[in-house]
Amino acid sequence: MAWNITEEGKLIKVAIEGRLVAAVAPNLREELIGRVKEGTNVLFDLSKMAHIDSSGLGVLVQVLQKAKSCGGKVVLAALQPGPKIVFDITKVSRVFEIVPTVADAKF
Repeated sequence: MAWNITEEGKLIKVAIEGRLVAAVAPNLREELIGRVKEGTNVLFDLSKMAHIDSSGLGVLVQVLQKAKSCGGKVVLAALQPGPKIVFDITKVSRVFEIVPTVADAKF
């Protein structure tokens, strides 16, 4: 699994590739939580994420909670069919704004 994080002002863009699972989730969480500050928005590009487990979902939810507490928001873009099943089964899809493409994300 790999990720690329870029910052553009108050926007953090996170592109995830591969499997967001227990083995790597704590590292991503640690890297992101410290970057979320007052008014920070986070855009996750999930177009290349092949799989997610409960630990990965936990990271996304923790980032969402931190961003909301700081007055920002989180948008998930390009969620693929395989991972989407996990979001739907766990009902986590109800707490996120999910858009079809990165270009559709509005902050």
